[in-house]
Amino acid sequence: MPLKTLEMEEPALNLTPMIDIVLLLVIFFMVGTQFAEDEGQYEIVLPTVSEAQPLTSLPDDIVISVTHDGGLIFDGEEMSLQDVEAELRAAKSRYAGQAVVIRGDGAGPYQHVMTILNLCQRTQIKNVQLANREEDGGP
Repeated sequence: MPLKTLEMEEPALNLTPMIDIVLLLVIFFMVGTQFAEDEGQYEIVLPTVSEAQPLTSLPDDIVISVTHDGGLIFDGEEMSLQDVEAELRAAKSRYAGQAVVIRGDGAGPYQHVMTILNLCQRTQIKNVQLANREEDGGP
């Protein structure tokens, strides 16, 4: 006696949930977008300039290089620790967010780099970076 088996249904992809999500996203972005009128509705003739530049620009990072024997090179000029401290205080007074990049000799004692980090802390410079380079045999 042969058994009756149910016929296999063809697999079908139900797109209703995906369409619901897409429509909800469209509504979300429509509601989230601010529909403001441009200020072009006012009849104003704006002045022209030859070159538009920002009024102020951020200062360059200060680069302090620390040699193997503890010598300090401040932006390309060799200086003493007291001179570097005076320059850092002056830079901090000109711009509160002044950035300092410390380039320490990899073979030199770490104490020299720590001295400069301590100097940056004393002058209240918070944006300090330690320069490095990638290893040649990296992953």
